Amino acid sequence: MSTAKTFHGRTLADEVIQAFHDINGSHPGFRPAHAKGILVAGRFTPSPQAASLTRAPHAQRASTPVTVRFSDTTGIPTIADADPNASPRGMAIRFHLAEHVHTDIIGHTVNGFPARTVEEFLELIRAAAASGPDVPSPKPIEVYLGSHPAALRFFQAPKPVPASFFKESFYAVNAVRFVNQKGDACYGRYRIRPDGRNQYLDPAAAARQEANFLFDDVSRTLAKSAVTMHISAQIADANDIVDDATVQWPDDRPETPFGTLELQSVLPNQEAEQQHIIFDPIPRVDGIEKSADPLFEPRAEIYLASGRRRRAEHQG
Repeated sequence: MSTAKTFHGRTLADEVIQAFHDINGSHPGFRPAHAKGILVAGRFTPSPQAASLTRAPHAQRASTPVTVRFSDTTGIPTIADADPNASPRGMAIRFHLAEHVHTDIIGHTVNGFPARTVEEFLELIRAAAASGPDVPSPKPIEVYLGSHPAALRFFQAPKPVPASFFKESFYAVNAVRFVNQKGDACYGRYRIRPDGRNQYLDPAAAARQEANFLFDDVSRTLAKSAVTMHISAQIADANDIVDDATVQWPDDRPETPFGTLELQSVLPNQEAEQQHIIFDPIPRVDGIEKSADPLFEPRAEIYLASGRRRRAEHQG
């Protein structure tokens, strides 16, 4: 699916980016969503089970270098980490397979997504933008949520403030199709978890935190030692829906360990690296394929359009 032209000659990707600007304001050189982020370097070591799940290169090798980005939500680069609008937080992982060859995982801290299509998502953002404090009820966002139960579930899902990015779980939005060396295939969704249990702050403790406490914690922790996190794939049953990001599979679906992340250091030259890297929701690697989820292609186009704007704004 390609994002077709809408009105005034703008693509649907442009419309989504503009809708984010309408909510958050324009912040040149930053992402329109998840603007506040930090990049770290590390290595991925596959689990013994990964090779039987997929023939992808990083499942077969001893290890693969990675770049990981942790982020707060919204397009406001100065948002406080404990602000309720800073959740769901994001985690993106780039596996560096060769020079200019890579595949990515993109997840956030809510197990789900509020819209099945990019058109629904754009409608949601516009409804939120049109629902300021002076707008009488029923506000556009209230009307939207009242008629879109998946979006209502997403916004009502608990979003506690973590003690650290390293003590939080992240969930991939879209299902992918894993194919192993025998040609056996299955669908799964990635999950990234901390080493140990999730840890969250109660509201009083969260209110006492400095504005950048999560990002300061990343720098402070990695300056002392590496941090381990774990990737698994929740495997769909034959009857599970795999092309709708708003539908989550039952908790009793099995998980296959995919591998371990060793996060080692904060990347130097953060500003330049943040402008340069454009994560891609589509796997684009042999052995891991996108499902028929209609969000894949539009998400990729939005990320690419946003990244190109960001680079041009930064250079300007």
